[in-house]
Amino acid sequence: MRTADLYIRVSTDEQADKGYSQRNQEEVLQKYCEINRITVRKVIFEDHSAKTFLRPEWTKLLALLRKQRGKTDLVLFTKWDRFSRNAPDAYQMINTLKILGVEPQAVEQPLDISVPENKIMLAIYLTTPEVENDRRSLNVFYGMRRARKEGRWMASAPIGYVNRTLENGFKRIVLFEPQASILKSAFEEVSKGIYSVEQIWKKAKESGLTCNKNNFWLAIRNPVYCGKIVIPKYKEEESYVVKGVHEALISERLFYEMQESLDGRKRNLQGIKIVSNDMLPLRGFIYCPDCNRVLSGSASKGKKQYYHYYHCLSACGYRQKAEDVNQTFAHALKDFVLNPVSAELFKMVITDTYNNGSINAGESRNRLIEQITSLNNKITKARELLLQDDINGADYKSIRSDAESKINLLEAKLADIGQDIIRAKDLELLLNKAINTLTNINIIFCKSDSSIQRKIIGSIYPEKFTFEEIKLRTAKTSETFNLIYLINSKLHAKKNWINDQNLTLSSWVFLNGFEPLSSEPESDMLPLHHRKI
Repeated sequence: MRTADLYIRVSTDEQADKGYSQRNQEEVLQKYCEINRITVRKVIFEDHSAKTFLRPEWTKLLALLRKQRGKTDLVLFTKWDRFSRNAPDAYQMINTLKILGVEPQAVEQPLDISVPENKIMLAIYLTTPEVENDRRSLNVFYGMRRARKEGRWMASAPIGYVNRTLENGFKRIVLFEPQASILKSAFEEVSKGIYSVEQIWKKAKESGLTCNKNNFWLAIRNPVYCGKIVIPKYKEEESYVVKGVHEALISERLFYEMQESLDGRKRNLQGIKIVSNDMLPLRGFIYCPDCNRVLSGSASKGKKQYYHYYHCLSACGYRQKAEDVNQTFAHALKDFVLNPVSAELFKMVITDTYNNGSINAGESRNRLIEQITSLNNKITKARELLLQDDINGADYKSIRSDAESKINLLEAKLADIGQDIIRAKDLELLLNKAINTLTNINIIFCKSDSSIQRKIIGSIYPEKFTFEEIKLRTAKTSETFNLIYLINSKLHAKKNWINDQNLTLSSWVFLNGFEPLSSEPESDMLPLHHRKI
């Protein structure tokens, strides 16, 4: 009497738990063994795909067959697709079982493998499910590609989003708070090009972002956050992007500015850390006057307390007490507190400058349209040269890719024109808040934590400085605080003189806000018509 191991397989856990297939297969196999007087040694239940033989229960069975040779004559299953859906792997496994003295057999598709002609039928039995799998996979692939072309995200939701089924039954990704807001703030920091991506990621994690560093890098390169879906390259169809049906987290302009920063086309203030000890807010901003290296900071333990120092890591050994440096900076900060008497003048100048900038929006729009048209003409000309065999396909693809990348950025800027116009009421509130900050900036600095203090430092000083420059008031400051210093020190003359200077002052005001500048600062203050806007 022969002995057999019964192999029963379904594809998923759900089929195993809720379906009837396993019980049905077992009943068929047990009845077959009873009719043919075959002793059942072991019944194996599997819930893995048959695309490969890397299945837990099959691996255990194969190890048992090798260990106990001669104990089993047959491995029985209902059909050949329960054995395998991969013809090459199936042939290899049949040979392996043959070496072990075991014959695989499908009771509903019986074949005597020792007969050469039966191998034709075996090939059909094994190839048919493989073809079925490939066709099903291809149909799913084309369906998902079609959905992507229609703007749908076809995967688990990216960071900051969550998968949802809407009332109409359509599936979408929607913004997930507070992750979305934290990620948006991080993207804005990346676009400025001031801090490294790792520092921004660490700060975002402290704020509650649940994301590892590798996924954060993938996120800042993913157009899905500006409302775009990438269609991957397939055969002769090149990769491109389409507008998604989901809500964008950031604007296209911010996304492309972020890419410019990552690609090194923006100035990066190397060495500035986004996180610093509360007693060392100036760490990373100060140069060593002896060797021109960036000063670090640390604490030394005394008998009763810790003493903090800014010090150089080189052999020069330069160091200063943190308390003295911090007090000197706080004292120098008083020069940049906006005089309340001049606040209304400052407010009037900014309002006038903003209104002038709004008028120029139309001119900016026309310039962007001209640039986009020029780039489209460049692509058309390159296509004509390709058809005339004056350039090869690789050159044409390079020209088109470069032009399309620039067009995307210009179109994003074009879409943003007019969206940043602030209503008079909102502008009034914004200016009042800004002036309140500027007239109390020294108090805000002293009462804030190190993260706010470092933002204030970066807003005033776009470049690193030395301790001596702070004491002598010679450290380079940003345009905004240059103007405040000018107002405080120069505009205390007669009222008529002040009125005569309104137009001149308005040409010195810029709309950069009070954050560190992302472009290379000018060495001297210049009138507006001498600068690139």
